[in-house]
Amino acid sequence: MPHDNSSEPIWSVGLMTGTVLDGNIDVALLRTDGDTIERFGAYTLAPYPQSIRETLEDTLNQARVWNFEGPEPAIFAAAEEALTRAQSAAVLDLVEQAGLTPAEIGIIGFHGQSVLHRAPQPGRIGATRQLGNGALMRELTGIRTAYDFRSADVRAGGQGAPLAALYHRALLRLLDARDGKTAVLNLGGVANVTYWDGADQLIAFDTGPANAPINDFVKGLGLGDMDHNGEIALRGRVDEERLARLLTHPYLSAPYPKSLDRFDFLATMADGLNAEDGAATLTAFTTGAVGKALDLLPQRPERLIVCGGGRHNPAIMAMLQTRANVEAIPAEAVGWRGDAVEAECFALLAVRVLRGLPISFPTTTGAPHALTGGLLAA
Repeated sequence: MPHDNSSEPIWSVGLMTGTVLDGNIDVALLRTDGDTIERFGAYTLAPYPQSIRETLEDTLNQARVWNFEGPEPAIFAAAEEALTRAQSAAVLDLVEQAGLTPAEIGIIGFHGQSVLHRAPQPGRIGATRQLGNGALMRELTGIRTAYDFRSADVRAGGQGAPLAALYHRALLRLLDARDGKTAVLNLGGVANVTYWDGADQLIAFDTGPANAPINDFVKGLGLGDMDHNGEIALRGRVDEERLARLLTHPYLSAPYPKSLDRFDFLATMADGLNAEDGAATLTAFTTGAVGKALDLLPQRPERLIVCGGGRHNPAIMAMLQTRANVEAIPAEAVGWRGDAVEAECFALLAVRVLRGLPISFPTTTGAPHALTGGLLAA
């Protein structure tokens, strides 16, 4: 595969759709050399049409039934084509809005939609499936496309996640945060933390669930698709006995590297509780799990910069202080774009794929050694 060996910054477009199906495609432009950030470009949330949202919901349900056994559900191919076309259109729209042409974009980082992720177990390698047709996107946009960022890592015995550590390090560099006292927490469906000591030690792993069980719990009660502004949790009382029991889950004290699927921790953790107390208890679990994760690091961070949708939830942000015993500030407080971080991450990783640089490491995904990954449709 031909690699671009220059080290000059180029424009890259990153794409991300999370496992919390909020109906949006995150699209961000970034000017980067794959290591450092030269400039943040335009960013947008492009909504999926409702038909694609429904197809993806169905796809996720069928993926869980399939569970990597036997032939893939037929719906995968239909969903993959629909989302690739929608995301390609979103790329071209953003490039045009930014006053650029496709010829000025060096690469697209196309994460695709994760439909199933199974972490490796002792004696069994993991499995992962992201839907996204990089060759089709290359054809539709005319821009080189990097995609399928996780499979090579998983095949080599890694967790395939989290992949954001290199980008979080680039962001910490911008702040000159090199003393290990500041870490980055991403709160999506699952929560992951990145720790950097300012030198060679870069550690990242999934801490536990974030928004997924809370959303599912609220949805299951017919109270909307999420706990907006943490209002339900803030009215509730945490079931401390249940919480203490939940926090003994072996995942939380297991050494990193480690990763989770969106469905590894479920809303059933709040079974039998009313809406307010259930939401409060699930929120306390998410933040208590973050606290346990910080205890595993070589040095316990004093401050977390929080990215991802969960930073909009005041109940989570308040409980990070009380339950995880750490100062927590939203990404915007340090000049980052909290909603754009994941898309920007894949813009940076795409440049690394293009240049043949590693995207995962023993201390981030548990890969056996620094590993290049991703496929290139050039």
